[in-house]
Amino acid sequence: MSEKLLMRALGGETLDVPPIWMMRQAGRYLPEYRATRAEAGDFLSLCYNPDLAAEVTLQPIRRYGFDAAILFADILLIPDALGSDLWFVTGEGPRLSTIETEDDFAALKRGDDIHGHLAPVYETLRILSRELPEETTLIGFAGMPWTVATYMIAGRGTPDQAPAHALKAENPTLFNALMDRLTDATIAYLSAQIEAGAEVVKLFDSWAGSLKGQDFDDYALAPAKRIVSALKAKHPDVPIIAFPREGGDRYVGFAKATGADCVALDNSVDAAWAAQHVQSDGCVQGNLASSHMVTGGDDMVRETREIVEVFSKGPHIFNLGHGITPDADPENVQLMIDTVRSTS
Repeated sequence: MSEKLLMRALGGETLDVPPIWMMRQAGRYLPEYRATRAEAGDFLSLCYNPDLAAEVTLQPIRRYGFDAAILFADILLIPDALGSDLWFVTGEGPRLSTIETEDDFAALKRGDDIHGHLAPVYETLRILSRELPEETTLIGFAGMPWTVATYMIAGRGTPDQAPAHALKAENPTLFNALMDRLTDATIAYLSAQIEAGAEVVKLFDSWAGSLKGQDFDDYALAPAKRIVSALKAKHPDVPIIAFPREGGDRYVGFAKATGADCVALDNSVDAAWAAQHVQSDGCVQGNLASSHMVTGGDDMVRETREIVEVFSKGPHIFNLGHGITPDADPENVQLMIDTVRSTS
């Protein structure tokens, strides 16, 4: 059995001290990240520069000693590899060419025809496999088809994913074709990440919460099940973390329904509720509010302790309920880590 804490938790072991990592732990809140990004020139250039992407992935490991490093990349590299135009506007986020018609879709590449474009990402993983401390788990990741589709259809992030919901209702044939293409690409991408050194992969469905009822089953749960099944068939020993963000009650049973080894929780659900209804099926990850990394103080310490204690009777990975924000204080991150390890 692996001695790595994260792998042990994902294997179902209840540990005295939960492993810790943070979503977006390599990011703008760290001065060393900002320096490296300036060296790269822009965000996409950083993603596609293996040496620099590996460097920013390693920075929070050196500073904090997290139990896992997550590949530095972006969920929108898949549409970029499929042939969408992708660029980032400073202070506003990503922009993409839109998928609104059958002709737009026809211009995309096949789901398995992405590896040449994504070769730098795989090289980043190979570098990290060599350079990470032996106790640190390497996590690969991808965005889930629904979440990635919302950006491709709207051409940007939207508050309610309305353009994707509209296309789903008005042209289900086109919408389903796009979802299938993204599912195929996600399987191919994550399989290649595993072959390049990822020991765990995580599925980010950041906008799953906007899917309700049957739509959640069809466009969040079903693609996750298909991706997990395909990856497990080829890489049976690689754990998979699923994050259907803001799934609410739909977190219940998600691991069993999809085959995922762990369900990541956002901070809109109560930890005690999740311990009873979600952790009963296996490992959970989460779920401190990322705002505590900005404010720190006694409230952060108290809530951190509560989460550790509530999840202490089952397998648990300590994490935030969403990504750390650029205005976070690095000292609050250290305080959180110290609190987790002293509470356990």
